[in-house]
Order: sequence, then C-alpha cells, then structure tokens
Amino acid sequence: MSTISVKKIFRKIISKKKKPVLIKNFARHWDAFDLWNLAYIREKAGEQEVPLYDNKPANASKSSDAPVTHMKMKDYIDTIKSKPSDLRIFFYIITDRLPELLKNFTYPDLGMKFFKRLPTLFFGGSEAHVLMHYDVDLGDFMHIHFEGKKRILLFDQEQSAFLYKVPLSVHTVYDVDYENPDYEKFPALKYAKGYEIFMEHGDALFIPGAFWHFNRYLEPGFSLSLRALPNKPKVFASMLYHVFIMRYTDKLLRKVFKAKWVNYKQKWAYEKSTEALERHLRKGR
Repeated sequence: MSTISVKKIFRKIISKKKKPVLIKNFARHWDAFDLWNLAYIREKAGEQEVPLYDNKPANASKSSDAPVTHMKMKDYIDTIKSKPSDLRIFFYIITDRLPELLKNFTYPDLGMKFFKRLPTLFFGGSEAHVLMHYDVDLGDFMHIHFEGKKRILLFDQEQSAFLYKVPLSVHTVYDVDYENPDYEKFPALKYAKGYEIFMEHGDALFIPGAFWHFNRYLEPGFSLSLRALPNKPKVFASMLYHVFIMRYTDKLLRKVFKAKWVNYKQKWAYEKSTEALERHLRKGR
C-alpha cells in the first residue's frame, strides 16, 4: 500500500469511523528497518536491568501491580528465545532507556498528533499475554510489531457489557480465557462482536482510543507503541476522569479492602454482564 493511500485512509475514513486497521509491512520502508530486532536491542541495552511480569493476575493483597522479578535485558532476551516463557516487559520508555533508538524510525504522517514523550516498547515470550483491557488515557495509537507473530483481539466500548468489565477499572474479570473461552461460565462472551488480528514482523495496527484489546505473543517478539492523546473536549474530560478519579479511587479501595474489594468487583462484573445478556436475549424474542 502506498504512503499516499495510507494517508488517505487515515485522514478521510479511520479518524471518523474509529475502526482498527492492520497495515501489512508498514515499517519496511524505514531506513533502519533491519535494526528492529531482538539482537539489536540485546546489543544496545543488554546490561540494563528490567522489571518483568507474567500472565498471573495482579496480587489482590497489594495496592499496585508489582513485577514478578528483575533481569538484565540480555538475559531476558536469551530466556525468551531459548524456551517457552510468559515473561514480558511492560512500558519500556525509549526516551528514557534507549534514546538512540529514536533515530531508527520516523513518526508516520497519518494525521495523528503523536505524544512524542512516550514512544514505548512491549516485549513478550511465546507464552505471554496481556489481560483484556483498554488504555486509561483513551488515546489512539499505532502498534508496530517486530520479530515473532502476535494475536490481538479488539472490541469497541459498546461490547463492554458482554466482556465482563470490572467496575472502576479498565480490564475484564481475570479468569476469562480468551484463547479457550468457557461459554458456560461466561455466556455473554458469545455475543461480543469484535476483531481478531494476527501481526507479523513490520506490521502496524491502528487501535482507536478506548478499544478493548487482548494481546497474545505466539512467538518471542516486541512491539512499538506510538500514542496520540485525545483532542476532543469530551474525550479529554473522560480521560481526566479515568486517570485522576477512577484509577485513584480504585487504588484506594484496593489498598484498604485488599482481596475483598477485588473479589467484590469480580462478582459485580459477572452480575452486570449477566443482566446485559438477559436484556439482549429479551430484545431478540
């Protein structure tokens, strides 16, 4: 797809309809495309110590999510390349950790005003996944993937009632398995309409703000995320609520009540989705 046609799609269609779009081989036109691999990251940032996360849900006894361990970048990359692993690196900020990498790409001219302070990398082994969630800042973003294959599920906010959304949070209940969904336990999932997307080396995915996404690394790899903050007053106001009111209210309640609050939210989410499913089925009669 030519640069002109990509711009035309984004500026005349995507920005208005707010649909996700996969662009195959998007990054291959970069002059430094050959440097976007795990070997280059290992060479340049190998001695850095990085926090690592796994597939387990957050610990209910803690008020914030903590890494499961720390490791040097070179050891982490060697680990995920040598054996199946669910270890992942979350929100590796390029401007802070590896600024020379900024020279190896250019921000795409697609009519999006990118927040250039926070280009970030996300890494994962072949067993790693990220729980279904939407980003708290509600910004549109380009997600560009490198090395192994990756599977992404996407849903817009209208599907929240069928996804078992947890109140005062940006994620769904912890025990939904989006690779092998249990429709007896979570029957509303059958009625969620979304997108299943597979990404390969150099592909880019436009994800509109507030879209639910579940990321599954099928092979060791990493992704670059380029964000654009909300520019519409209504969305910007909602972002402020999410970041400064909803998130901190949840953190406070989690700190005070710990597992009781987490369990209560899980139960609440299940009840709300059950009610939504019943309403939906009544309308269909």
